[in-house]
Amino acid sequence: MTPTTVAGLWAALPLPALIIDEGGRISDVSPSAEIFLNLSQRALVGQPLLDRLSIDAPMEDALARVRLHQSPVVIADAEVTTGERAPQTCALHLAPMQDIAGAVLMMMAPRDISDRLGHAMRVKSAAKSAIGMAEMLAHEIKNPLAGISGAAQLLAMNLAPEDLEMTDLIVEETRRIVKLLEQVEQFGNISPPVLRAVNLHDALDRARRSALVGFGAKMKIIEDYDPSLPATFADADQLMQVFLNLLKNASEAAGPKGGTIRLHTFYDHSLRRKRRDGSQAALPLQIEIIDDGPGIPPDIAADIFEPFVSGRENGTGLGLALVSKIITDHEGWISVDSHPGRTVFRISMPLAPATPLQEAK
Repeated sequence: MTPTTVAGLWAALPLPALIIDEGGRISDVSPSAEIFLNLSQRALVGQPLLDRLSIDAPMEDALARVRLHQSPVVIADAEVTTGERAPQTCALHLAPMQDIAGAVLMMMAPRDISDRLGHAMRVKSAAKSAIGMAEMLAHEIKNPLAGISGAAQLLAMNLAPEDLEMTDLIVEETRRIVKLLEQVEQFGNISPPVLRAVNLHDALDRARRSALVGFGAKMKIIEDYDPSLPATFADADQLMQVFLNLLKNASEAAGPKGGTIRLHTFYDHSLRRKRRDGSQAALPLQIEIIDDGPGIPPDIAADIFEPFVSGRENGTGLGLALVSKIITDHEGWISVDSHPGRTVFRISMPLAPATPLQEAK
């Protein structure tokens, strides 16, 4: 392999990576590590690893084991920080450098990125299945249901009041099923997003105001925005649909007494994802919808974005699946962290492309 090829592979590494020399100093830094740590190569190269980074793991012992046994070591959960930002939990992969005596390659896999990569693949597969099911249900079930409901209403016209209970039940249940099928159709028929520059705070405010006059009337919704947040690249209507579904989910979880929802936005330039062509895509715009409800049941937490998975007794399990599909279609990410008293849905979105006027500046 030529030096040019090696350099190209090093530059293309999707995970942040450092090379640690025999003396414990940083000898090289990948471009993705510069972004992840928010430090330049010049600021890192030549510096002792444990002077420049705070790592909540027995690093000296792990590096010694790699060098002694010339075999990889993986540290599952380690908090990594430069001291200038909040720690990030990573899986650390340490491996010996065969061509450099005593050198160790350290790759950092942030937990949320690796979790979301697997989730995105599952969502795409589940979405295809749900779309096929939507088409089948719409054509094969809705028309017969309309006939059943109509027949029940005709029967009711000739029944005594005391005998109407069964026909009323038939009409009520067929309407409930039709409503479910309409939600399935919505999931299957959503069109590709029409992308343009969108102010996230405008979309959040529209969703907030709509929620407060409807399903969220008993909720207190707090705005905690970064006013300097730039525009994202999205379909404004679909983005509002995402926010409405998440607000509705939080409101329903709170129950009849209501609760508090906090809308939090901030900028995090470290989050990136790998496109299909191998290039890196930045997702720096962060939106968190945080509620103080009972949390997601642990037995469904890992599958909450899958179609037909719901924590509510009469839930359809399509709201969060639709949210995830829309965000995936926008090349963004969505994750959830939930425990009793605090559930956080976090959406990561790309920046809107610079306009010619902005580029000229």
